[in-house]
Amino acid sequence: MDFTPTEEQAAARDLAARIFGDLSTHERLAAAGTGTDAELWKALCAAGLTGALEEIGLLGLVLLLEEQGRTTAQVPLAVSCVYGLLAVDRHGTKEQRARLLPALRDGTAVVTGAFPGHGSIRADGAGRLSGTAGWVPWLRDATHVLVPDAERNLWLVRAAEAETVPVETTAPWAAGRLVLDGTRGERLGDRGATDGRSAAGSVDGTAATERAAADRAVAGGAYEDVLVAARIAFAGLQAGVCAGALARAVDHTSVREQFGRPLSTRQAVQLRAADAHMDTEAIRVTVYEAAWRFDEGLPCVTHALTAGWWASEAGRRVVHTGQHLHGGIGADLEHPVHRHFLWGRQLDAYLGSGAQLLDELGSLLAEEAA
Repeated sequence: MDFTPTEEQAAARDLAARIFGDLSTHERLAAAGTGTDAELWKALCAAGLTGALEEIGLLGLVLLLEEQGRTTAQVPLAVSCVYGLLAVDRHGTKEQRARLLPALRDGTAVVTGAFPGHGSIRADGAGRLSGTAGWVPWLRDATHVLVPDAERNLWLVRAAEAETVPVETTAPWAAGRLVLDGTRGERLGDRGATDGRSAAGSVDGTAATERAAADRAVAGGAYEDVLVAARIAFAGLQAGVCAGALARAVDHTSVREQFGRPLSTRQAVQLRAADAHMDTEAIRVTVYEAAWRFDEGLPCVTHALTAGWWASEAGRRVVHTGQHLHGGIGADLEHPVHRHFLWGRQLDAYLGSGAQLLDELGSLLAEEAA
């Protein structure tokens, strides 16, 4: 097990950090409101970072999302890569990959997903979908939505052909409610099919490669595979959000003085910051392990749940600490640290509560033991 980034992963991470640092400023974030910063998204895609996913893998994507989280950059990087590029590349047919991947790589198409829930959407024999997904991130900026039906089949729906209702949330994620009323969807490949592609994404076509890819796939098919990747990716985004919140708190307490001494010299402040640092590192290492196992084709369902639990539970603690260490200005809705707080809480809600994740993890471990 080696989490050292490859040369390609490190180069992509450094480039992303530079772009986010240059363009994801407080002023631009405020101007973007709840939607996407179109110029920033265009810069990321033009730099080839979205198209690099097939080369850098999920672990490489996690590194990019960490950099996004540090600046709370307003771009649909996580959703379009996980629900679009990765899902189509791993589970789409040859024709679907040829038709959809180019637009996803250059950012002209953006896919989001009606995950993690399923069961509220039903499909008939003709591929018409009905039902409602109550909260879908980046829906207002998406061209397509990846929708799981009650049978856990995956369908791609054109956002323009469905009813999308804006959902006001505290975090600026351009969220919306997806309403399907006989909307026609395109089924993504066959359930659990790999269409002759290995876990790394290379085309082979031999029966041996198909069997090997199937053996490495997450048990249960494409839905579970995409869900695992999404949990890992969004937990990686949370690691970056926490790191950014903590960095802001450290900067603030180093210069803010109380009774003639910087706040950072106070033991209580140091202990809170140290605990937040350990929580952030716990999120990061569990995410790295889960992403590495995913890329290697190893079982990683429980590892993704573990990373999700740390991101939910520890992430909430860290962003609260970051805001608390700013004192009164931490409650200012216009202060940059407040965005980290909002993103951290939104990611906590999206990943699921710690109790929910532990319940699912416990059930899986009990099944394995039996």
